[in-house]
Amino acid sequence: MTSAALKVDPVTVQILRNRIGGLMEEMAHHFFRSGYSTIVRESRDFSCVIVDRQGRLIASPPMFYHATAYYHLAQKIIELYGQSGFRDGDVFVGNHPYEAFTPHAPDMAVMAPIMADGELIGFSAAIAHKADIGGTVPGSSWGQATEIFQEGLMLPPMRLYQAGVLLEDIERLIAANSRQPRLVLGDLRSQTGAVRVGRERMQALAKAHGARVLCAALDEMIEAAGREMAAAFAKLPDGDSEAEAFLDNDGEQSQAPVRMHVRVRVRQGRVRFDFSDSSPQGRNPVNLRPPLVEACCFHALICLLDPALRYSDAAKPLVEIVAKPGTVLNALPPAPCSSYMKSCQRLIDVLIEALNPFCPSRAAAHAGGSGGSIVVAYGDGPRRVHHNQHEIFGSAYGGGAGHDGASGTTVHLSNIYVTPIEIIETEFPARVTRFELIPDSGGAGQWRGGLSFAREYEVQQPATVLYRGDKTKYPPRGLAGGRDGRTSRFLLDPGGPDERQTPANCRVELKPGERFRIEAPGGGGFGDRALRDPKAAARDVEDGYVRETTEAPPQ
Repeated sequence: MTSAALKVDPVTVQILRNRIGGLMEEMAHHFFRSGYSTIVRESRDFSCVIVDRQGRLIASPPMFYHATAYYHLAQKIIELYGQSGFRDGDVFVGNHPYEAFTPHAPDMAVMAPIMADGELIGFSAAIAHKADIGGTVPGSSWGQATEIFQEGLMLPPMRLYQAGVLLEDIERLIAANSRQPRLVLGDLRSQTGAVRVGRERMQALAKAHGARVLCAALDEMIEAAGREMAAAFAKLPDGDSEAEAFLDNDGEQSQAPVRMHVRVRVRQGRVRFDFSDSSPQGRNPVNLRPPLVEACCFHALICLLDPALRYSDAAKPLVEIVAKPGTVLNALPPAPCSSYMKSCQRLIDVLIEALNPFCPSRAAAHAGGSGGSIVVAYGDGPRRVHHNQHEIFGSAYGGGAGHDGASGTTVHLSNIYVTPIEIIETEFPARVTRFELIPDSGGAGQWRGGLSFAREYEVQQPATVLYRGDKTKYPPRGLAGGRDGRTSRFLLDPGGPDERQTPANCRVELKPGERFRIEAPGGGGFGDRALRDPKAAARDVEDGYVRETTEAPPQ
């Protein structure tokens, strides 16, 4: 179907843009309201989108980690099945990071072709984290994995439904490889239902406006957003910059730091990111695939240029990304990649620091990044537990030119919600005994870094706890004279006689009554603390954010 010569009036384009934006929100609402796991219902670790027949986004989802993956997934499905190989009611599924382009194996993608008048006009799709798809450990995200096969079942893109008929063997395969089959299939069916809503609503729009008009309107939405991004990029001054930062290590076995380095070159509104001097791919799962690096680059640009900018796949030609195959930012199979989140967050620190000179009024220090994640698998006890306790944590933003960093929040790409205490204590044999901001955890500066939080648990049945974190060695960096934020910690028996800190990636066995505590990293400070407004400094002490006698955040 061609729409190149068809012009759609701007009013119709805007009406359809708003209808599709509302549709994506409707899809997300249906999904989280019908989801089975806390990772969907509470954390909302998923995204729902509509893309055109090439796979280009109409609007980016809040979970921006996924934004750039959809194009590559759609292109792969078209390559495998052909533009004419789709039937109404088809649904495809995949979770293979190297074949389906999802961030890591627990992120399962569902994509349905949208057919109108017998032709492809777009795709309705969603990516969502699954509670367990096999692998070495419960939750399928093991910080010590050395290959993707230890991270769970790998599905390249394949049909889950054919012309509306479920291929039950695929569901049976997924269930047979999961420790939590009821939970995983429940979420998968909810996800497929949300995608079906998107497909049906788009088909209704095609019927109301005509398929050719709808396709032409989609083209105009994408190109218009691309023109907006091009105009914003054109305001960047020509120049060169570079920055680097380090992950603590690539896993418990290797204590060598992982270098992330970028050279940024801006010429006449075009931006080149060169990551060639980054470390070789890690033995353990700190590695990233190119779609995630692409998401980080566009995220950093939008943050510094104008947060109101709409991402558009039409802007891809304006950005060149160079990453050597076999490095941590362009890993080759079978390198594991389940700890992608902390790597993305550290990479964004590097990108924003490198881009600061081009947008000094929007400059910012390093954020706390990923506050880590836990999977708790409970053993036998008085309470019957139907699934794992899986939580993903935020941290704090760094201070920036003209503002303090936000405290106790998810940062940058993720937009994930913290699981409420009431849900944890209702669904699992655990008590949350503390949940509070940590004084002095934000780096001091003219603009203070945001405070991180501490969350403490007591398990009431035997439990295996898997923790993945970062920034225990290399704190969030302060900039322009600001001080570093506080490092992260994972403590066993916190405040007790046997208190001890574990490595950033660990697996521990706990008995009933034992406790653990997560302390996320704080944001870096920006600017000389001597220049801080005295009234703001006094409020920090009054509110308990800063202790009056503290000179620097403890490391």
